[in-house]
Amino acid sequence: MSELAREFLDDELIAAGWERAGRVIEEGLAIEARIDDPGEALRAMVRMLGARGLLELVTGAVSWRAVCLARERLGHASPLLELAFTMQGLGSYALTTHGTEAQRARWLEPIRRGEHVAAFALTEPEAGSDLAGIATSARRERDAYVLDGEKVFISNAGIADTYVLFAATAPIGERRRLSAFVVPAASEGLSATPAKVLGGHPIGSLVLRAVRVPIEQRIGDEGEGMAVALGTLHRFRTTVGAAAVGFAQRALDESVQHVKTRRQFGQPLAAQQAVQMALADMACDLEAARLLVYRAAALHDRSDDREEQAAQGSMAKLVATEAAFRVIDRAVQLHGGRGVTQGHPVARLYEDVRALRIYEGASDIQRLLIARHLLR
Repeated sequence: MSELAREFLDDELIAAGWERAGRVIEEGLAIEARIDDPGEALRAMVRMLGARGLLELVTGAVSWRAVCLARERLGHASPLLELAFTMQGLGSYALTTHGTEAQRARWLEPIRRGEHVAAFALTEPEAGSDLAGIATSARRERDAYVLDGEKVFISNAGIADTYVLFAATAPIGERRRLSAFVVPAASEGLSATPAKVLGGHPIGSLVLRAVRVPIEQRIGDEGEGMAVALGTLHRFRTTVGAAAVGFAQRALDESVQHVKTRRQFGQPLAAQQAVQMALADMACDLEAARLLVYRAAALHDRSDDREEQAAQGSMAKLVATEAAFRVIDRAVQLHGGRGVTQGHPVARLYEDVRALRIYEGASDIQRLLIARHLLR
């Protein structure tokens, strides 16, 4: 952690996020080395994170600065370990904020303990950035809802035990009113299909065919789902920026080490002014992104201004993910052939960082949200 970060954050939050994350890294990396299948590795990591108490940070969301510090440190060590931590929060935040006591006892507590893997099922084939286009329907039948539809690009699809899933509870053609539901993976009529994407990110699609969900598994009031979904995304966007900072810091660390030891034309790469300038640009990109993320996280902790929180979160995600992509791309270039060798740390980072500019609101959507905030 940089000295600027230490000055910006208080010791208690550093201990809660940074130090507690550091204590699970060795065990997480051992799991990743031992288990080849990313899905099985992720399940093992979730169990470990629950047993070590780290999931209390992301399922309780006591401090967003602590969550950001944890994501940054875990992302520096392993994007898969960082994902295992984050998805437990993203896939349960609706229960934390809108769930009843009975729902939290039944669904949230196993997620917090690492006994259940969580997922957040929002995106559809024709509804990514446009949430009003969600076509999955939830038809009320007495004491239950019947869900039909399809979800795509869902992290942990096929691995998760429970999905926080969003469906329309108004007929097509009327103003779309979304509702949120807890849907167990074992529900009759629910099927999951894995997909192949860049990096080791377990992802897939869901198909719902007459999935019956008891009314007590609806989260919040009927029609409140849009607010639940947007509230989740607004909060976690800042933490996506923190993960990007962790990725970028690892790329910079790998690059510094490489240019010190790699010799060309009779001298280390580090002796070349062009290389030094590249490292300087990488460091400036990284530090600017880090401070913007920490500022947004502090606003989430200290302010009740939701519009400002959302705008700062969008800025943090936009700047940090775009900066991380530039830093990692430059790291690949500095590594030459090693940088595009499968399995090399910077090659893996190059694959993993690309998705950060898309999920939880693509970069161009963040630009529009920021502009609307300025022009309101």
